[in-house]
Amino acid sequence: MITSVTKLDAISKEEYLELEKKVQNSPWRQSFHIQPVTGLLNDPNGLAWYNGFYHLFYQWFPFGPVHGTKYWYHLRSRDLVSWEDLGIGLAPDQSTDSHGVYSGSSMEKDGLLYLFYTGNHRDDNWVRHSSQCLAVMDQEGRIVKKNTPLIPEPPAGITEHFRDPKVWKGKNGYLMITGAQKISQTGTALIYQSADLKRWDYGGELAVPWKTKAFMWECPDYFEAEGYGILMMCPQGMETEEPGNSNIYETGYLIGNPMNEETLTFDGSRYERIDYGFDFYAPQTFLDPFGRRILFGWMGLPEILYPTDQYGWAHCLTIPRELTVVNGRLRQNPVKEMEQMRSDPVYETILMDDESYEDKRFYGRHYELLVEIVDQTAGVFEISIRQNKQEKTMIRYSRNDKMICVDRSASGEVFAEDYGFLRKARLEGGLKEVRIFSDESSLEVFINQGEVSFSLRIFPDKSSIETVFTAREGCVKASIQKWNLRI
Repeated sequence: MITSVTKLDAISKEEYLELEKKVQNSPWRQSFHIQPVTGLLNDPNGLAWYNGFYHLFYQWFPFGPVHGTKYWYHLRSRDLVSWEDLGIGLAPDQSTDSHGVYSGSSMEKDGLLYLFYTGNHRDDNWVRHSSQCLAVMDQEGRIVKKNTPLIPEPPAGITEHFRDPKVWKGKNGYLMITGAQKISQTGTALIYQSADLKRWDYGGELAVPWKTKAFMWECPDYFEAEGYGILMMCPQGMETEEPGNSNIYETGYLIGNPMNEETLTFDGSRYERIDYGFDFYAPQTFLDPFGRRILFGWMGLPEILYPTDQYGWAHCLTIPRELTVVNGRLRQNPVKEMEQMRSDPVYETILMDDESYEDKRFYGRHYELLVEIVDQTAGVFEISIRQNKQEKTMIRYSRNDKMICVDRSASGEVFAEDYGFLRKARLEGGLKEVRIFSDESSLEVFINQGEVSFSLRIFPDKSSIETVFTAREGCVKASIQKWNLRI
């Protein structure tokens, strides 16, 4: 019997092939997003440019859409578009990670790629023991784990929730930040320091002025860009402004002056969401050889049931996004390499005055759509996508209050009802551009060249392919471009 602690070596090859067949025959399989071969995908891990390839790992449980005993699954690419499947990168095969190879990061040094991860072990009383561990990959792709943890246990005052090491090179050596929970049941981030990536000394908690009641800071990621220090994290248990239309867990960032590595202080006090959509969590970033800061996120959330669960799999990753800083805020846009996928271009300039416009050339399921606003006097502008007679996903902009809203109340199979069907963001300068990537069961929406983004899973019928543009209470002139995406 397969359970949440079953490992791959416990089942036959034939049994696994049956799982694969069930998943491959499932509806809603993506065409150009990274998704699991079977089972559950969640956090992106170990992102790196190494030895001529982009390397990406993701957390993986092979046997179903549950958070069971995790592996790292390994992919690589030369262009961030076409990915080579390298299979299992790290397996839960040591005493320290017997119940899961949890999230982590990577760092290249002396021609080797160091992979840092959290080992999850449970004792006979099912008490969790977390440690920070190391594996090393050479240029032939061989991965060898170190026998003993780098950091065998959390420091005093920290619970067993101690995970997700992110490592970077600082001014005077290497630093590691981990997510943690204090005994007081409040979240924090811990800093460790090293000269050689092998011996680590505990520095203490990262001191920040930001105040929150979050009970855990998951997946912290610190980096610097354009003179700013940026701390990304997933603070679990944050207060929400609109409880009926909020995600179960948030993902956001603090931005300020660069971290003081001597005093371990960071003055970021303004918290911003990274993505305003329904399904975005556990992002991780890395620097590529061109100096770009690239992000992948998990397009899913913990503790939510998704319509693909019944077919033995769940979740995908976002497309790769380049991060920049504009006016003290992060912007994210699809990497330029995504343009390699474009085919069959269509272009039209339309003028709507209290009416709707649709054109079969803009229909489809796997496409990129770019809408540039030339002029708008209308009070409301709507883009209805993946539509048929019963279904649609609505992007709505209200000129009066400058609010952009995504509505998935009629997007197909209904799920996550407890968390609402609307997600909103304010556009201080108004609406200028909407860029949409549509796949079989997801939408990624980028507003005003990455000022705001919405990531969401949708599960419509295959017949939901229409696109309708509508102006209300006035006029909208828009330039529209659409490309089918090669799959």
